[in-house]
Amino acid sequence: MSDDGKKQHRNDIYGDIDKPEAESSPAIPAATVVLLKDGESGIEVLMLHRTSKVHFGGMWVFPGGRIDPEDHPEDGDLDQAARNAAARETMEETGLSVQADEFVHFAHWTPPASTPRRYATWFFATALDSDEAIEVDGHEIQDHAWIKPKHALERHSKGEIDLAPPTWVTLHHVSRYDAIPDLLARFDAQPHRIYQTRIGKLSDGTRVAMWTGDAGYDATDASAEGHRHRLIMTEDGFVFENSRDDY
Repeated sequence: MSDDGKKQHRNDIYGDIDKPEAESSPAIPAATVVLLKDGESGIEVLMLHRTSKVHFGGMWVFPGGRIDPEDHPEDGDLDQAARNAAARETMEETGLSVQADEFVHFAHWTPPASTPRRYATWFFATALDSDEAIEVDGHEIQDHAWIKPKHALERHSKGEIDLAPPTWVTLHHVSRYDAIPDLLARFDAQPHRIYQTRIGKLSDGTRVAMWTGDAGYDATDASAEGHRHRLIMTEDGFVFENSRDDY
């Protein structure tokens, strides 16, 4: 249930939006990487199924986790620390060795203060040339799948899998491409996108995640008319609206 008694989508992770920002904890720096490969019918991404024992339990995610002290280089470069963390977490969660210097940084996500546990997350993408075996640990990760982004979104809409909003939006953008080089070239050709999430409500109580470029973003007014850059989180499913030239 939402804070006003209206049912929310089960994957609305953003908590009580009336919680004062002063009561929130600082966002934890984290990093994730979207691993891509060419499948028989187009781009596939590696998705990991988290166990119920951990945060975001039961959700399908990309490899990643918090940035640890050992991930930081001597020069203090935070971007490099994020790359190192994403590569390390990929090895720990899947057994795959990936090259951090080949990652394309395409997004950074920060949830609102209402989120129970907040992660400020660097999002990277990279292509895999070989089809190595995936080895999950069985503790944090219970399963894995190479899946077409479109199929992951379809399964989510049917209630078959759970995806957090940043994962869902990322899969939406990746699903628009048929070839990995075209996708990575587009990601690399523009500055990474900043998703500083704000949550508003429509008149019927439906919650909406909004980002820069949405007419309601500055005032956190989901009912404002104008340009759209939002995810409408209805009880029955997610609806993405974007009038920007995104990816």
